[in-house]
Amino acid sequence: MLDPNVPLILTLALDEQATAFFNDLRRQHFPANRNYLDAHLTLFHHLPGAHLDELTRQLTERSRVQPALQLHVAGVQFLGQGVAYSVQSAELEALHRELQALWLPHLTPQDQQRRRPHVTVQNKVKPEVARTLHQQLSAAFEPFEAVGTGLQLWAYRGGPWEWLRTFAFADPDEPTR
Repeated sequence: MLDPNVPLILTLALDEQATAFFNDLRRQHFPANRNYLDAHLTLFHHLPGAHLDELTRQLTERSRVQPALQLHVAGVQFLGQGVAYSVQSAELEALHRELQALWLPHLTPQDQQRRRPHVTVQNKVKPEVARTLHQQLSAAFEPFEAVGTGLQLWAYRGGPWEWLRTFAFADPDEPTR
């Protein structure tokens, strides 16, 4: 049973190739003592654990009709104390806005803002270390495509996240349920 005071995090699951690419960079550049997670694209940072059942129902319903999301990995982003890859997708923005409207009364100010999707590959390092990696990755960067394959719900307990469930997006080859 989940403590209702535990916040929930919602991320976008990525295709295997993109996940492997970003995880490899995280293993190389993320401080090992802070790298408890695979690479991820956070959609919401703090959903109310007290509404887990309702959120689960809504995410199940939404994911059943949501096709995979086409994502454009557009560039390398300097975060001050880290580096991320910026992601663009009109479909992802539309899904995020829809979920924001649905959950607006329960959202923190951070989660009420427009999302600037990204996948972090380095964080919590000195700015000069981050700037060097940003320059290295930017010099070799070529935009590429990735796919959002579902939504992942996590419980945040102050350290490593606890995976709760993945909501796979609809498979276009499967008959409608």
